[in-house]
Amino acid sequence: MMPFDLARLGEDRLFLVLSAAERLKQNNIGIIRTLTGQGYRVVVITTNQPSAVLRRLYTAEGIELSKVFFIDAITKYAMGRVPEGEVQCRFVNSPSNLTDLGIAITEVLNTLSGEKACLLFDSISTMLIYIPSTHISKFIHFITSKLRLVDASGIFLAVEKGLDPLLLTQLTTYVDGVIDMDSHAAAPPQKEGGQEGEGPRQSSPVL
Repeated sequence: MMPFDLARLGEDRLFLVLSAAERLKQNNIGIIRTLTGQGYRVVVITTNQPSAVLRRLYTAEGIELSKVFFIDAITKYAMGRVPEGEVQCRFVNSPSNLTDLGIAITEVLNTLSGEKACLLFDSISTMLIYIPSTHISKFIHFITSKLRLVDASGIFLAVEKGLDPLLLTQLTTYVDGVIDMDSHAAAPPQKEGGQEGEGPRQSSPVL
């Protein structure tokens, strides 16, 4: 598995990472391995796999779990309760509860103030099962703005074919670059006119 390229992470902060559906799990693991290996504290927003499943996968891959914190939006929704004994994990009722999810992200990021932190959102495509794309777009814009304010990095993992063209275009304008894990290429979004923070602008196609 080719490692996630961190060459631009630092100069640029926020990336939309596109993956084939069948490689989503492997790419998640590859990104986490690279981030923790570079000394990042990673906050995983899990809307696709329960945190317990990801924890087992990461352990099997030799990833240092002390550097990973989970915000789990799946487990409580599926089980109806919070499992006992979970550490370094915060549970949200469901992926559709964007208010609680936003609060959890803000509070966890505040605890990592001054540290080398990166948020990994896994995955945007799964959220389309629960909420409309317009709500997702507004929420991701809120999160990217929050990350810029606290000087943290962010990686938003998505299945490219699972996103409608308008949502993909909007997400591209919120980040500093787009990475296609299948081609291992990064392309910065083209920003035309206006000032930062003015909302979605047209961009060139993802490479």
